[in-house]
Amino acid sequence: MINIIGKRYWFFLISALIIIPGLISLILPPHLNLGNDFHSGTTMTLTFTPAVTESAVRTAMTTAGYADAEIQYSKNDQQYFVSIRVISPDEETKLKTDLQTALSSTPNIVSLDSMSAGPASEAAQKAIIAIIIAAVCIMIYISFSFRKMPRPFRWGICAVIALLHDVLVVVGIFSILGRVMGVKIDQLFITGVLTVAGYSVHDTIVVFDRIRENMTKGFNKDFEKTVDFSINETFVRSLNTSLTVIFVLFALFLLGGSTIHYFVLVLLIGVITGTYSSICNASALLVVWENNEWRRFISWIPGVSKNKKEEAKTA
Repeated sequence: MINIIGKRYWFFLISALIIIPGLISLILPPHLNLGNDFHSGTTMTLTFTPAVTESAVRTAMTTAGYADAEIQYSKNDQQYFVSIRVISPDEETKLKTDLQTALSSTPNIVSLDSMSAGPASEAAQKAIIAIIIAAVCIMIYISFSFRKMPRPFRWGICAVIALLHDVLVVVGIFSILGRVMGVKIDQLFITGVLTVAGYSVHDTIVVFDRIRENMTKGFNKDFEKTVDFSINETFVRSLNTSLTVIFVLFALFLLGGSTIHYFVLVLLIGVITGTYSSICNASALLVVWENNEWRRFISWIPGVSKNKKEEAKTA
């Protein structure tokens, strides 16, 4: 049997080492590298006859005055998905002419749409509100479901903390990727984060339910040992379930179209961190709370330990 709970502070440290750089990146402007979905812009789907390379298209767009254009290439149908600032019909005609001259190839506009920043920004705000509402509802639901356990609200709070852990990991990593590799956030990213939140809670409840079952059976009076035994019982099931999802997502990440490339990456990171937090963090937080271990951390805060010593002397 693996002593997972006994190594809980190592797991907390690993989480901190992943989350803290992401939080620093999120705090420092520009926070997240937002794509054209969050700005006014024009998106178009292009094909070229004869075919041209992606690097050539990027060079031609820069020469035409669109150096900040977002370009994604789909190898399956040889289409280019281009996002640029809002352009007028005259600018569209000029762009086609410039591309044809620079590439010696005829550009064909399969589709063209102009959008405002309003809908995407509104969607992002609603996603944040949705996560907050979902977290509150999840906490209430789990607290009610585990009402026969001592202090059931702890179970709900620990599940929500694990959920927020997974969301912060995903958002933080993408903030860093935006700075280092220029990865931009679009509306699919929001969809991916909400999906990750749902998956995280699902896996956590499976582990919690086994803990409750073993406590009901009176497996062991030591809560820490009961939790550790329950995690080991569900470990293989959780790992196998997650691996089947990870294999599919990894295949999509390598072979899927460029339009869903980063959406799949969000899900891939989310499933991995969701499995990790459910096994290593959520239940461990229950043990920390049950043993009142959090008091040790509070005592480390400057001024707190001093006040405690003064209170002890007064007593």
